[in-house]
Amino acid sequence: MSRQQLQAWVVELLAEMFELDPAALTADSNLYADLDIDSIDAVDLAVKLKQLTGKRLQPEVFKTIRTIGDVVDALTGMAEQVA
Repeated sequence: MSRQQLQAWVVELLAEMFELDPAALTADSNLYADLDIDSIDAVDLAVKLKQLTGKRLQPEVFKTIRTIGDVVDALTGMAEQVA
């Protein structure tokens, strides 16, 4: 999956989970400041990503995620670890 496809997938997931407008979501959208996602929502997102990918985000990576681009980077990093 290309980075662009992965970002589109993450945007779709966020829009569905948190009832957001996908057209308003960009790689620079801050999950907390722009999208009003709180820490419980972030944990829900991590759980959903694990369900969908079969891989768990490492806690040190999870703590660094602030934007949609960061989510894409983390997923890309997980894919590279497996490859």
